[in-house]
Amino acid sequence: MTSQTPRPSARRAIPKAGPTPAAPAPQDPAGSPVPADGPAPASSPAPAGGAAPAMTHPEIVRALIALLSAFFVAMLSSTVVATALPRMMGDLNGDQTAYTWTITATLLANAATTPIFGKLADMYNKKVLVQWSIVVFVAGSVLAGFTHSVALLLVARTIQGVAMGALTAMAMAIMAVMIAPRERGRYSAYMAVTMGLATAGGPLLGGFLVDSAWGWRSTFFVPVPIAIVSLILIQRTLHLPHTPRKQAIDFLGAFLLAAGVTLILVWISFAGKPDYYDWISWQTAAMVGGGVIVLAAFVLVERRAAAPVISLDIISERTTALAIAASICVGVAMFASTSFLGQYFQVARGETPTVSGLLMLPMIAGNMTGSVLSGRLISATGRWRRFLILGTLLLVLAFGLLATIDHATSLWLIGAYLVVLGLGLGMLMQNLVLAVQNNVGSKDVGTASASVAFFRSFGGAVGVAVLGSLLGTRVQDLTKTRVTEHLAEQARAGHPVDPRALEGGGGGSTLDLAAMPDWLSEIVRGAYGDGMAFLFLITGGLAVLAFVAVLFIREKELRRTIDLEPAAEKGATTAPGGLADPAGA
Repeated sequence: MTSQTPRPSARRAIPKAGPTPAAPAPQDPAGSPVPADGPAPASSPAPAGGAAPAMTHPEIVRALIALLSAFFVAMLSSTVVATALPRMMGDLNGDQTAYTWTITATLLANAATTPIFGKLADMYNKKVLVQWSIVVFVAGSVLAGFTHSVALLLVARTIQGVAMGALTAMAMAIMAVMIAPRERGRYSAYMAVTMGLATAGGPLLGGFLVDSAWGWRSTFFVPVPIAIVSLILIQRTLHLPHTPRKQAIDFLGAFLLAAGVTLILVWISFAGKPDYYDWISWQTAAMVGGGVIVLAAFVLVERRAAAPVISLDIISERTTALAIAASICVGVAMFASTSFLGQYFQVARGETPTVSGLLMLPMIAGNMTGSVLSGRLISATGRWRRFLILGTLLLVLAFGLLATIDHATSLWLIGAYLVVLGLGLGMLMQNLVLAVQNNVGSKDVGTASASVAFFRSFGGAVGVAVLGSLLGTRVQDLTKTRVTEHLAEQARAGHPVDPRALEGGGGGSTLDLAAMPDWLSEIVRGAYGDGMAFLFLITGGLAVLAFVAVLFIREKELRRTIDLEPAAEKGATTAPGGLADPAGA
């Protein structure tokens, strides 16, 4: 009896743009669509035609829990280590350059791999790619936990960065194929809460672990069991339709992109340091010239590639180009604030890692509030541009205020500044991606989303490298000046200082403050505290550029469908009931 009565799913699975009633879709004896090479089942997102997302709210929530658990692991790996870095560098005998590159190595690998996995997300099974990235992340975490040198730590952090790039691309691409842009603000609250928990809980957990008997190495091992749990959840709950696209991967373009960016970052990190080379030198000419040549070759390759890593057609579109410009500035603001504020609290103010994590909570609270409120209001009104403008204005205000701090500024006042900073970041991060996703179809959503994420991570990597280099130079200059003044003052008072007391720390090049005399460590702390304001002043200028970029973005109504309407892409009309008619009838 059931073999003669078609199931409701079979009736819904009729192709959106079928030929004529005389040529029905292939069916099995039971009346159901043939799975192989046949139309998509009713539970999968509509490939075109403006149909509402077929996944129900409970299905989406279950899938998001599995997906965001993996995203939580990636976020936690960065934030849990942030408060441990000063102690880590002290134990591994690292300097400011090593501190900066421990962050930059992860961001660089993240940036270089995000567009690659964005392209892979459009071509291959997203679920398998997410699971693969979790396994790679676990391997990098274990290696970092057992490291005994800065060099091995950088290798491990690079492996973690590769996995983080994959998870970032997958999370955005999967959400885009499950949820229509108009409804995505509603579900962005889940991602905002996930980011908030990881960002807020990471520094606190990291500080607790560093201050406990387990030490800083445990910060790398803690995310491992969470990653294993997320792997199991994804296997059981994440079920996505997949249509393979047979395209060659542009490995040459990916290599040229990574090589060009690396050359520029290496130059920025070491230029101007006495032990390396000057800003104007043959090394500078070689690295900058080589980086420009390699990146120019990358552009030429991408123009001819069948499946480019970064589609020039997509990123040259007005909204995408302006969103990318703003994302670069936001990336610098986000990574610079989280990276150097922890250093400010611990080095300049002498706080413990645990207290440093607590002092970051105002920014996290502001971030969650800005993300959730803007997401809800966007879903309710369909208007998103106003939140980009407001968010950039808040960034300008926040960094303008932070540019006034020094080593003695009230912590309560700094907390108020961080609330403003968090609100601005919360209104910008996800909504810039949403603006781009609204302009592309589901077949390109992975590439488009990953392009924005790439430039945000690239901006963060370059920003951290540049600001870290400037901070190191600034701290050394302030330290040398104040040490000279202190020595002269002690000599006048008849208490000369033994020159051996300055070995290793007289230039402010080390973060091992415990090995310094008390008077010297106080000078170094003051130099770090006063030098931070200079970094925030530069970041505030970038926030102004982000504000200018979003002013020129044109607001486009958010789609209520997962994919672009066929009429918008091919000139097709829409038949009653939302079925596309390719003949235009």
